[in-house]
Formats: sequence, structure tokens, C-alpha cells
Amino acid sequence: MSATRAPGAVPTAPSKKSVTPLPSGPRKSRSSKRPLVYVLLSLGLLIMSAPFLWMALAAFKTTQELTASPPVWIPTEWTLDNFRDLLDKLDLPLYFMNSVIVAVLVTVSNLVFCSMLGYALAKLNFAGRGKIFGLVLGALMVPGNLMLLPLFVLMSKLGLIDSYAGLVLPFAAGAFGVFLMRQFMQSIPDELLEAARMDGAGEWYIFWRIVMPLVKPALATLSIFTFLGSWNNFVWPLIATNDPDKYTLPVALATFATDPNKAGGSNGMLMAGSFLIVLPVLVVFIALQRHFTQGIATAGMK
Repeated sequence: MSATRAPGAVPTAPSKKSVTPLPSGPRKSRSSKRPLVYVLLSLGLLIMSAPFLWMALAAFKTTQELTASPPVWIPTEWTLDNFRDLLDKLDLPLYFMNSVIVAVLVTVSNLVFCSMLGYALAKLNFAGRGKIFGLVLGALMVPGNLMLLPLFVLMSKLGLIDSYAGLVLPFAAGAFGVFLMRQFMQSIPDELLEAARMDGAGEWYIFWRIVMPLVKPALATLSIFTFLGSWNNFVWPLIATNDPDKYTLPVALATFATDPNKAGGSNGMLMAGSFLIVLPVLVVFIALQRHFTQGIATAGMK
């Protein structure tokens, strides 16, 4: 029988049990290893960025410092002569604009088309959806170089050689972009879309007003990868263009470097041209860095 308490008696508080503190050994060991991890990561970053730093600094060096032995890392006399000589011998604004047009069109088309197909594969039920996704996965396994000859024949039949359309259309939508957008859009709750449909919203409204704002990290990630790949693309613009006025910047710089009458073995001009090729990619990455890191973190949680 349970003990009865007298009326008006003050209840006694239950006795507190002593809590044994957790051992702090593992936490201390992890904190002691952090400086070593930071040192190793900093060393790896230095090794990876050393070629880029050398190229960027060499673009502002004089000829004497470029050929000095031992090598001079930081120029003692900063100069813009390499950029001036490059502008005098190479129609740099034309080639730069060609690269900008091609890279921007390829990036925008991938954002639109890959998002549309990714939404259809993730949120719409239709016959053959699994087979289409299987084709997308199969396309990811095909080396891109195997498609160069069929693409060239197709563009030749369509009369798109030496045109912006011939440089953009083969890369207007990529399998990687479709796969990326499909994986991100699968994380959107179906209940949210069903509620929008019950309110009378159409699929276009749902796609543009609800889904697209929710996948901004994926769009930023796809923008960086697509812009980087299109900007640095060398083989296809070299194959698909015979007119020098349609050269992109990497093709124009490579042609310039192999012409002894123009480059004349000037490493300074080549470093200046390489620096100009890398600069837009850095600007795009810095502008979208926050969304890019958020997209990578979200992808790792899936």
C-alpha cells in the first residue's frame, strides 16, 4: 500500500541523483589535432594555388624578371606592358566578347532546360519517366570526346559552322545539369505542390514561382560549373570555327601562342592573356560563392 500524506503536509522534493560527467578526453584530443589539420589544409591550398599565383604575378613582370634565375616571385617593378603588347597584336575585345556571348548563352540555356527536365523527372508522373532518367544517367557515362565527330557532322548538315548557334546548341542542356536539378527538386515536399494545385495554380506557375526560388543554391552551383566549362572549352570551338572572327578567347590565345610572327616567344603576353581568361571565372565564383557553398552543403545532406 502506498503511504498516505497528511492533509496540509508540504511535499518533499525528490532527491537529485548525481550526474557523472562525461570524459573529456576525446574532445581534448580533437581540439589538439585542429592546428595540424589547419596546417595541412593551408599547405594543400598553397600547393594548388601556386601555379595561378605565378601566372597572375608573371603578367605584371618585365622580361628581365620573367627570365631571371633564380625565379622572382613578386615583381619589383610592376608593369602593364604585357597587356598593352597583347592588345596591340591581338584583337582581344572581339575574342573576349565572343567568349562572353557563348558562355552566357550556354549557362542561361542550361539553367532553363535542365531545370525544366529536372522538375519533370522529379515531380511529374508520366509514362517512361524512369527510362528517360536512365538515359540521363547513361549520358553521364559517355566521354564527351566521343560526341565531337557526330556533333560536327550534325552542325555541318545544319549549316551552323562558324556561328554562335553552332557553339551554343550542342551544350544548351547537359546530363549533369539535369541530374543535379532533379536531385535537388526531389527534396521539395510534394504537399507544397499539391496545395498549390488545389488553389488552382498551373504547372508553369508552380515551376517558376514556387520551385525555382527554392532551388537557388542548385542554380548557383549549376551556373558556376556550366560557365566554367563553357568559358574554358577549347576543343569544340577549335573544331566548329574556321573564321578567326568567331574564335573564343582560349582558341585565339592558343593560335596566337603558336604563331612565331605574333607571340615571338613572349611569355609575358601569354601570361597576361591567361590571366584575362581566368579573371571572369573568379568574378562569377565570388559573386555566387554563398549560394554555391550552400548548394554543396545541401547536396551533402541528401
